[in-house]
Amino acid sequence: MTTPTRSPLFVRGAEVPAYHPANHDHTSNQRLIGPANGARHLEVVLGTIGRGGGALPHAHPGMEQVCYLLEGTARAEVDGEVFDMQPGDCCLFPADALHVFTVTSEQPARLLVIYSPPYGEDPAKVRRT
Repeated sequence: MTTPTRSPLFVRGAEVPAYHPANHDHTSNQRLIGPANGARHLEVVLGTIGRGGGALPHAHPGMEQVCYLLEGTARAEVDGEVFDMQPGDCCLFPADALHVFTVTSEQPARLLVIYSPPYGEDPAKVRRT
């Protein structure tokens, strides 16, 4: 008897390979939902970021980004506004807005990141300072 292949609509996070995104320090991401699952308008990424790590200043032309903090603490900066985040906090990085995300806790931070449209680590979809 063979085990049926699981649908791409259902994702077991422990089975998703990690990658290290460009322009980020001490960061390991797992792309949970995206075009490979059939999503056309969004992407969901689980990020784990070590102490002092995070995203260096950048913007995503034409793309919105949401970060929901699950564990740890972090500082989000968007167009000069600063927000110290705790678990359960959420922030929006509007399309084209310069933003920075830095972990401030001793332990690693874990967060869900949602992009619309999907980012896919496409260098054409990011502007660095």
